[in-house]
Amino acid sequence: MAKFKLLQIVAISATFTLVGCANTDVTDEGAGNISTDPIKEVVAPVEVEEVEQAAMADADVVDTMAEEMSELSLPEVNVIYFDFDKSTIRSEFRAVLDLHAEYLSANENANVILEGHADERGTREYNLALGERRAAAVASYLKLRGVSTAQFELVSFGEEKPVALGSTSEDYAKNRRVEFKYQ
Repeated sequence: MAKFKLLQIVAISATFTLVGCANTDVTDEGAGNISTDPIKEVVAPVEVEEVEQAAMADADVVDTMAEEMSELSLPEVNVIYFDFDKSTIRSEFRAVLDLHAEYLSANENANVILEGHADERGTREYNLALGERRAAAVASYLKLRGVSTAQFELVSFGEEKPVALGSTSEDYAKNRRVEFKYQ
């Protein structure tokens, strides 16, 4: 959503810049004649360079935002996994969480839903509470990294939305997770 708004702002800025550079002066040769030949327009080279530099800077910002969003949309960085019956963040996922915290801190309009999940072992109520504890652990980490609490929402699905339907230890490990869902 933040990427789309940024693209809109860039497009509007570029439009105003180009409209502002259009030549609508009346020529000396005939009253009422409007010059439509861009070659005959008198534009200072510095102005053209400034417009091109501004457009390139805007494009760089858009590219940077697109790169950040594409990194955060990869499945391997949108899921944090947990050990059995634990809500403690494993050290291997701190770099991923730092990436999310950095993005959210830099983009105050970005919002994310933290979805907590559990495997099928345990009661339904216990797994809902466990999923909530896992989402809360991720939220606490993000808060410690400077992310506003207004930017995220916690939801627990417990065992209700497994990504792996089997009953092996690998399947259970894939279901013990918190997913980042950007809005």
